[in-house]
Amino acid sequence: MSSGILVVVIVIVVVLVGAALLVPPYLRRKRLRDRFGPEYDRTVEQTEDRRAAERELAQRERRHNSLDLRELTPERKEEFTKDWARVQERFVDEPADAVGEADRLVTTVMAERGYPTEGFDQQVADLSVEHASTLGHYRDAHGIAVEHANGQASTEDLRTALVHYRALFVDLTNGHTTHKKDTTHKKDTVS
Repeated sequence: MSSGILVVVIVIVVVLVGAALLVPPYLRRKRLRDRFGPEYDRTVEQTEDRRAAERELAQRERRHNSLDLRELTPERKEEFTKDWARVQERFVDEPADAVGEADRLVTTVMAERGYPTEGFDQQVADLSVEHASTLGHYRDAHGIAVEHANGQASTEDLRTALVHYRALFVDLTNGHTTHKKDTTHKKDTVS
């Protein structure tokens, strides 16, 4: 074998080995980005270590896969939708109470779907796998509820919180069981 052919073979082997080492992390990163959307970027930003963030997201997927999640029956969807309409009607006279009830209703729907409800941070982690597109709404609503508890939220803030809770409520009651790519986080109105 001539030295020129040997060099070409070595270069090809090096390129193939390099590709074999680089492609799997790239594919994993792409899959996680596609699955988690803005939650991927948020997790990377919070941990400041991409590998640790990706391990955390993969761990969320494993936990999520172990949950006994289920769709709502049409009857339960209808009941919850009526409950939501009452929450929105209550907002007119009792905005703070309505926001508290919206939070409880979202938590009830989560529990009915099979999500554990042992604390806000765990709820966010569990929801991030299938409901990443509305997770920002949930965080914003929760933040406003905390501000209200500290006496720092206006009625307009409470209206905004209700809109944010509604985004997650609609997502949960529609029973999506596959990742949605829509990552919009638009301002909305209570209707």
